[in-house]
Amino acid sequence: MNELTMLLNADPFLLSALREDISSEDVTTNAVMKQAVPGEVDLLCKQDGVVAGLGVFERVFTLLDPKTSFEAFCRDGDKVQKGQKLGVLRGDIRVLLSGERTALNYLQRMSGIATYTRSVAELLEGTGITLLDTRKTTPNMRIFEKYAVTVGGGSNHRYNLSDGVLLKDNHIGAAGSIANAVRMAKAYAPFVRKIEVETETLEMVQEALDAGADIIMLDNMDVPTMKQAVALIAGRAETECSGNVTRERIAQLREIGVDYISSGALTHSAPILDLSLKNLHPVAP
Repeated sequence: MNELTMLLNADPFLLSALREDISSEDVTTNAVMKQAVPGEVDLLCKQDGVVAGLGVFERVFTLLDPKTSFEAFCRDGDKVQKGQKLGVLRGDIRVLLSGERTALNYLQRMSGIATYTRSVAELLEGTGITLLDTRKTTPNMRIFEKYAVTVGGGSNHRYNLSDGVLLKDNHIGAAGSIANAVRMAKAYAPFVRKIEVETETLEMVQEALDAGADIIMLDNMDVPTMKQAVALIAGRAETECSGNVTRERIAQLREIGVDYISSGALTHSAPILDLSLKNLHPVAP
């Protein structure tokens, strides 16, 4: 997920979030600001991390008023520090007040994911292993969260169910066996799509190999079993380690020899990065 793709598809979600926060009017702002007054406010960082979502932050305000402008002092992917001024937002003070919470919610969430992802990706440097996210994303936030993963140094697994074939335990149960599931997937899916199979035992790994799976996921296996599975596969399929993958477990997993490590924690467990808008004041028109 790159920034252009994300921003081209962002507006419906941002508008929905704004409608959620402003169902009829911003009664507080309208009470204290009777008319348009130009102003500016600082975007400040309150803890160390990696910033992601500056374009989304700005877009929230320009949807409210196209004349709003944001001067950024950093770029997505930059490491930022507590106390650092990240930019200055300028426009109608009513717009700056009304859009503040929605814009910060996106920026803090995306920056938190980028920060956590960077901390995991750094532990895999030099291994040749690709760090992947999953579909364990917040509803209606996937496009933003998967972009934040790439900013942090990770890569995206499939975006949605239309994006690739991943035969999980219940698909295999529905088909009756791994062999049947793979056979039906090959008959139905376009030939350019790889077929990935989730396995939980060495017997399932062997069945996936025999069926011609392109990628074999080693799901919730212990480390010794995963090492045996990699040896059994011996390069005949790509390998992915998955299941309860957190930053704390990376040291154990990096020596297994898999091609990919996928982690739902990148999106479902990353804390926000604390950011704020401060020092709002009027300016001369």
